[in-house]
Amino acid sequence: MGEAPYDLIVDSGGDQFSVTGPAPRLSWKIPADVAATAYELEATVDGVAQPTSTTATRLHVSWPWQELRSRQRVTWRVRIAEETAEWSAWSAFETGLLDGDWTASWISPVEQEDKPYGQRPAHVLATEFMMDAEVKTARLYATALGVYTAAINGERAGTAELSPGSTSYDHTLYAQASDVTSSLAPGLNRLAIELSDGWYRGQVGAFHYPADWGTTLGARAELHIERADGSHQIIVTDGDWTSTPSTTTRADLMDGQTVDFTAPAAPPSKVQLNVVDSPAIDWSPAPPVRVIEARAAKSVNEVRPGVWIADFGQNASGWIRLEDLGPEGTHTVIEYGEHVDSDGDLSTSHLDSHRPGEPARIFSQRDEVTAGAPGQVFEPRHTVHGFQYARISRNGAGLDPSKLSMQIVHSDLPSTGEFACSNEDLNQLHRIGQWSFLGNAVDVPTDCPTRERLAWSGDYQVFISTATRLRDVLGFSRKWLRSVRDDQLADGRITNFSPDGRGIKNNLDDQFAMMTGSAGWGDAIVTVPWELYEAYGDEAVLAENWDSMLRWVRWALEMARTTRHHARAKASPEPEPYEQYLWDGTFHWGEWTEPKERDANGRLIDPVQDNPMAWFMEDKGEVGTAYLYRSAATIARIARVLGRSAEATEFEEVSDAVRDAWRAAYLRPDGTTNADTQASYVRALAFGLLPGQSREGAVDRLVELIRSADTHLGTGFLSTGYLLPVLVEAGRADVAYELLLQRTAPSWLYMVDKGATTIWESWEGIDNNGDAHDSLNHYSKATVLRFLHEHTLGLRQAEGSVAWHSIVIAPTPGPSVTWARGSHETPNGTISVYWQLDSDELRIDADIPAETTARIIFPDGSEYTAGPGRFRAAAPAALHGISVPSPA
Repeated sequence: MGEAPYDLIVDSGGDQFSVTGPAPRLSWKIPADVAATAYELEATVDGVAQPTSTTATRLHVSWPWQELRSRQRVTWRVRIAEETAEWSAWSAFETGLLDGDWTASWISPVEQEDKPYGQRPAHVLATEFMMDAEVKTARLYATALGVYTAAINGERAGTAELSPGSTSYDHTLYAQASDVTSSLAPGLNRLAIELSDGWYRGQVGAFHYPADWGTTLGARAELHIERADGSHQIIVTDGDWTSTPSTTTRADLMDGQTVDFTAPAAPPSKVQLNVVDSPAIDWSPAPPVRVIEARAAKSVNEVRPGVWIADFGQNASGWIRLEDLGPEGTHTVIEYGEHVDSDGDLSTSHLDSHRPGEPARIFSQRDEVTAGAPGQVFEPRHTVHGFQYARISRNGAGLDPSKLSMQIVHSDLPSTGEFACSNEDLNQLHRIGQWSFLGNAVDVPTDCPTRERLAWSGDYQVFISTATRLRDVLGFSRKWLRSVRDDQLADGRITNFSPDGRGIKNNLDDQFAMMTGSAGWGDAIVTVPWELYEAYGDEAVLAENWDSMLRWVRWALEMARTTRHHARAKASPEPEPYEQYLWDGTFHWGEWTEPKERDANGRLIDPVQDNPMAWFMEDKGEVGTAYLYRSAATIARIARVLGRSAEATEFEEVSDAVRDAWRAAYLRPDGTTNADTQASYVRALAFGLLPGQSREGAVDRLVELIRSADTHLGTGFLSTGYLLPVLVEAGRADVAYELLLQRTAPSWLYMVDKGATTIWESWEGIDNNGDAHDSLNHYSKATVLRFLHEHTLGLRQAEGSVAWHSIVIAPTPGPSVTWARGSHETPNGTISVYWQLDSDELRIDADIPAETTARIIFPDGSEYTAGPGRFRAAAPAALHGISVPSPA
């Protein structure tokens, strides 16, 4: 590697190449044995050299030259600012077609009939043009209100799927750029766009409401061709384009897609011109959604004549690619799901959606294809499914399993964290946790890839600190946060999910609007930017979300001041002064999904379904006030980073007042909490709500509650990720490992033992009878993966560190964990850690990247400090009461 910088990146997305706006930011890394205080940058823009620029930083460096214009091509490189220093390799990117430079019109299909949501067809918008000169290079710039695929002469443009993605279409629309040079041919060429409802006009959520973004589909595209003779040809969407029905006769992201290759061609119609409204076109900072992997079926069994069950061995998001469609007219139905019953047939009833007092919404993911000419391939790229199993039904023809594959589809997030240890069950837990996140990373962070597919703010709020350990999620998260800002209500509330196709901000009388603004969910607007800043050192993510997080916390403070929970008001009509800081008078989801208790008949009790009004009206002020404290304290820290000293002082004082109010209302004199639940103690310990003298008692009571549950966890959605870390940090690693290695429900290894390939929504997602319950791919409980990285492996960022400049390596061995290895790709380079128990000695090997200082803490308390480079040392394996067998 030498001394040259490496991993040159710009803060942008892009499919075949990086595509930016006019002023991209630049970042790079340097080798571990290199020290630098300044860097020199060189660039060419459309082949023209730019003046050399100097900078003292290397992360998120502001564009040092004149703002770029549309379609410019840039190469750049960097070196340490020394005359003999080695230059990096050149890195390249392009600017997109910026909004003000688009000349294309919006075109819309002619829709033959008004079909119901979920049953609408796709449309083909097309034009033909002549090529009479040799092509040097060609770029297609395209976007849509809907989901589109583009092709030139039948060859698809780019590799991105489900474009233009999931956004809040009333505010934000992204375009895509593709290199289509090789698709053009001399003579007549055809450019076609297949357009369907997608996120813009399709179904939303568990009850499949129609999306509220718009009623008419639209597409906009420009093909820019640079000829070898230096001339320029542009093909744009305009009134000369035609609209025809597609062979995709039904396309819905949730329900599925139907293709009829025998459908007769209809005469073309002129497109509608400029009948849609759209926001300005922008370029996404996120990586594209792609087919990441093609996976053959693990098994294909014919469960009855003409019906097969294919098991792909992994629950994931994507679709089936079918290369053998049978003779012309053969009709094939593919139904997708996560579970099979005792007879080996597909079972999806656990994904039906239930609302108290209403009929169930029956779950279905169903693709269909009617075969036409030989050689045609079915790949339904206008929908996406969550599944491990597929039921394939076919009329009168066989099925060749070798022509069947699962296309795994999600955002192409670079891997940043690896983990393995001596306990194979924990390795499997890590695998299924990561698969669960990836299955829910389809352009936005969804809750599940099946029943709802909504980017719930609470889910990502609890998972973001784990996500940054597994994948590079900076651009992915910044894109999602823009939708969170777009959807924020005028009063400051943050919606439960974004993009919000339900349009809560425009429908405040909707019942769901009453459930908007919950602690732990809306707090994502504060938590997610802060976690991104700590992980990547990007101040811009704080600045661009500052106004929204401020509005959110000010709204919550106003609700605390002006509302009281009815039970508190009944008990004491005159409020105590501290109650102005208790956030108990508005709706909160609360801890959510704590392990269910059983009734006398062994039936799991569901408070939401069994007594929804009592659950809705329950006092969840302990949760609300705790999150109000954490968000206020976090905003104070953010204000310090941004140089906003007045707000920093204000929110430091506010957070102290909220913490004191929480103590007055929810902490008893003996140090126990009023709620007296595992979650209440975990939250109080993790958030720093307890005075020092109460912490030991809180830990003791938490352990008592765990033991009274026969050493099972009792935490829910919000607190589970903090449970094991607070135990270890309180000196109770023994209890943490007993919970981690617990094999009966509720526990993580119960999922492993039941063959889960992703994390379940319910702790008993598959019960002892083999029946499934709720979603089998819900990543929130995979927050345990952060414990594996930060405590089992022992690699974490030091308190107060940003962008991994200061780290701690402090392994916590446990029963059956006698070695662990892992790595993390930081903004400074790769940290690698390996530790192993050798008899009564623990040995640590670590590689520490540039500009990184490590504090290495052994279990016996001995410490070392190390800088960039290799570290090796050993110390006695004093394990704080944990019985660890000697390695074989």
